[in-house]
Amino acid sequence: MGLTSSLNTSLNGLSLNEQSIDVLSNNISNSGTNGFKASKVLFATQLSRTISIGSTPTAQNGGTNPRQIGLGAVTSQITKDFTQGSITNSASPSDLAIQGDGFFIVKGQEGNVYTRNGNFSLSALTSLPNPSNPAQPTIVESRLQNSQGLIVQGIGVDNNFNLKTNLTELVDIEIAVGNKRIAVPTKNASIGGALLSTGALGTKGTLLLSNAMTNTSGGSAAANPITAGSLLTSQVFADGSTTALFTAGSTLTFSGRKGNRINATNTLAITAGTTVGQFLQLMDDTFGIQSGGTIPNDGPTGSPPGITVTGGGQIQVLGNMGIVNDLSVAVGDLLQNGTTVPITYTKSQTADGEGAATDFIVFDSQGQEVRVTLSTVMEKRDNTSATVRYFLESADDTDSDVVLTNGTFTFDTVGKVSGGQNITFSVDRQNLNTNTPMQVNLDFSKISGISTITAGSSLSLSSQDGSGPGVLTSFVINETGIINGIFDNGLIRTLGQIMLARFSNTQGLVEVGDTSFREGVSSGPPLIEKPGTGGAGTVRAGAIELSNTDIGRNLVDLIVASTNYRGNARVISSVQRLFDEILVLGR
Repeated sequence: MGLTSSLNTSLNGLSLNEQSIDVLSNNISNSGTNGFKASKVLFATQLSRTISIGSTPTAQNGGTNPRQIGLGAVTSQITKDFTQGSITNSASPSDLAIQGDGFFIVKGQEGNVYTRNGNFSLSALTSLPNPSNPAQPTIVESRLQNSQGLIVQGIGVDNNFNLKTNLTELVDIEIAVGNKRIAVPTKNASIGGALLSTGALGTKGTLLLSNAMTNTSGGSAAANPITAGSLLTSQVFADGSTTALFTAGSTLTFSGRKGNRINATNTLAITAGTTVGQFLQLMDDTFGIQSGGTIPNDGPTGSPPGITVTGGGQIQVLGNMGIVNDLSVAVGDLLQNGTTVPITYTKSQTADGEGAATDFIVFDSQGQEVRVTLSTVMEKRDNTSATVRYFLESADDTDSDVVLTNGTFTFDTVGKVSGGQNITFSVDRQNLNTNTPMQVNLDFSKISGISTITAGSSLSLSSQDGSGPGVLTSFVINETGIINGIFDNGLIRTLGQIMLARFSNTQGLVEVGDTSFREGVSSGPPLIEKPGTGGAGTVRAGAIELSNTDIGRNLVDLIVASTNYRGNARVISSVQRLFDEILVLGR
C-alpha cells in the first residue's frame, strides 16, 4: 500500500505543478495586456494517513507523538493580484486609467461587467429600430465603448447639462463629437462706456411735417384735409391732385432714418379698407417712437411724441428727445411696389440732448442673433444727480413695433450709476420655435458719467452670457470622471460622469475573459461610487493601466514549479524500480 500511495501522491504533485505552470504561463502571456491582473496558486496539504495518534505522558513514560503520513497536496486557492499596475500615457483622450481599487462598469447584452482595462474609443452614430414607431428609428449618439463594443456606464445630464443625482441610475456615456449642438439664450448682459453727464439736456424731439393732402380728388387740403380715418386708396390725394397716392393690392415699404442709422424696413399690404391711421402706425412702428409713462412732452410743442395728422392735412412726426434719436425721411424710404411715393417731409425742429446709441447682439433659445438698439439722452440734472433716459428697441422683435421699453438711470456727483442700474427687457420671438418672450437682465452699472466734450458720449456691450449654435469639437475627462464637452462657440458643458464600482471581496469576482469580471457569489454586490470617493480611486484621462505581471518573479516561480514537477516525476521513477525489485522476488 505504501508504494501505491507514493505513486498517487506524486501523480497528484505532477497535476498541482501543472496547474502552477498553467497559471504562470497565463501571467507571462498577458504581460502586455492592458489592465491584466496576475494570478498565483496556493497549495495546501491533503488529509494524512494516521498510523498512530500517540500516547499521553505517564509517571513512567513521557508519551509518544502521532505518526502520520501525508497523502499529497491540493490547490487551496488561485488568487488574483489586484494591486495597481503601472500607468503609461496615451495619445487618446478617451483612454482612461484608474488609480485606486475601483473598476470601470461596461454594459453588454448579458448585463454589466467590470474591468480595469480603460482602452476606450467612441462608437459611430447609430440608428436603432424603434418598436413603438418604426417610421422613426432611435438615433444613438457616439458612445464610449471598449474594444469588445461594451458601453461604458455612468451618470447622465439633464437638459441644462446638470449631472443627475441618482447614482444607481446608470446610463450609456455618450460623447457626440461633431454631432451634438447647443445654443444658450442670453439671460444677462452688461453695457459699458461713458456719457457726458454735464452735456446738453434734451428739450425737444424731431418735428417733421409732410406736404398737405386732401381726401377729395382735385380738392383742397385747406377745405378737405385727410384724417386718420381716411382710406388710403380713395381718400388720399396731394393738394389739388386727381390721382390717388396709393393703390389697392400694392405693398407699401417704409424704413426712415434715426440718428445716423437706417431703420429696418416694415411693410404694409394695402387694401381698399386700409386707412391713413394704419399708415401712421407703420411709420411709428418703424421709427420706434416711444411715449407715455414718464417720458416728458416735447418742449416747444408741449405734445407727447408720436405721429398724427394735423388739421391742415399734414402728417406730423414728433420724435423722442436726444441727438441720437433725430428722425428723417429721405427719398426712397417710402416705396409702393418699389416706386417712390410722392410725399415729402420738411424738418422744422431737430432733436437735441446729449446721448449715445449702440447696437448689440443677444441670442434666443435657438441661438439666433437678436439685434437690440440702445439709445440715451440726458433728461434732467440738479446739484446731486443727473438723470439719463434710455430707449430700447429691436427690429428682430417678431411684432411690427420695434419698441421694447424705456426708463431712466441716474449718476451721482462722482459719475457713478446710483439708481436704475439693473433692468429687465423682453423681446417677442413668436412662431420661431423659441422660448417666447425672451427675458434679458441688463446692467448699466459699468457706465461712467465722466467724459469730456472732446470725447463725448459712447456706449458698447461689455458682456452677455448667451451664444449662438455650437458643435461639440472635443472633450476632456477630469480625475473625478466628469466629462466636459468643448463646443466651437467657446462653451464648455458637462456631458456626464463615469462611475466606478468596487467590491467588498474582489477575490470573489469571476473572470469572464477580455480582462473583464462578473459579480461572484462571494464578491458581494457592486458598490457604485463617483471617482475620488468611497475608496474607488480616481480616473486619469489619456492614460492606460498596464498589466501588473512581474516577469522576473514569474520566471523564478516557473523554475521552481518545473523543479517540483521533475521531483515528483523522479519519485514515480523510484517507485517503479522498487516495484521491479518486488517482482524479481517472485522468480
